[in-house]
Amino acid sequence: MKQPLSELQPGDQATVLELPLAEQSANRLREMGLLPGTEITFIRRAPLGDPLEIRLRGYHLSLRAVEAKEIFVEKKPKREA
Repeated sequence: MKQPLSELQPGDQATVLELPLAEQSANRLREMGLLPGTEITFIRRAPLGDPLEIRLRGYHLSLRAVEAKEIFVEKKPKREA
């Protein structure tokens, strides 16, 4: 199910489906390695809700909540222990 990255919770894993429509924003995210098909893990949200931290391609990336609302992902089902 497609949802905004901003709706993920800590520990959630997802695959990036769509980047923002604004070309400048999408290009900046691509340059940082965030491409459709990229696997991400949501790490945490700052105490006041902004920024958000995700892990991708072996590094951590912080995004503003407003940016994360425009990035659509497909959440992976959680594994049972």
